[in-house]
Amino acid sequence: MSTEFSILSATLLFLFVIDPFGNIPILLSVMKGVPQKRQYQIVVRDGLIGLLILVCFLFFGAEFLQLLHLETESISIAGGVVLFVIALKMIFPSPFTKDTPPVMEPFIVPISIPMLAGPSTLATLLVMVKSFPERQESLLVAVVAAWGISVVILAMSPLLNRLLKEKGLAAMERLMGMLLLMMAVQMLVNGVRGLFTHTLAML
Repeated sequence: MSTEFSILSATLLFLFVIDPFGNIPILLSVMKGVPQKRQYQIVVRDGLIGLLILVCFLFFGAEFLQLLHLETESISIAGGVVLFVIALKMIFPSPFTKDTPPVMEPFIVPISIPMLAGPSTLATLLVMVKSFPERQESLLVAVVAAWGISVVILAMSPLLNRLLKEKGLAAMERLMGMLLLMMAVQMLVNGVRGLFTHTLAML
């Protein structure tokens, strides 16, 4: 991620953090036994709730950061560390047991939270809001675009699971993890560079 803002790069960043391909096995597990038509309805319903949460963080995230007196550099470094850990987990995922039966039809959890509006996505959104406070409208476009792509992928999870199989989904997740890892390192570099520049300016 560079210091220059672009809707495309922001959309890709949010998409990689949401990681819809990595969430497909979990979604298939919790939807086991639910009719396919009802699955689409659940994904759309919980997807809209997730979007509402993301939009709330987008427009009120700056006030939240201001309340905590957090600087842009510290947010960038912390966000880079978080994304770095997420990327490593995507590249080296822990085994997931698909045979766990769902207790009930999912509602909000796990689709709205944490698949679409999880801690990592909200933390990334806060970083972007702090780094580009004057680009809220563009950030909104990026968030909606990434959310829309993610919801479509999650809604198509049965089809994608049949086409890509387990190895194909794992390959997609690792590819997204590698790209996210590069973005995380760039975010760390930007934060450290900004910190040194700010320190030297004060001397």
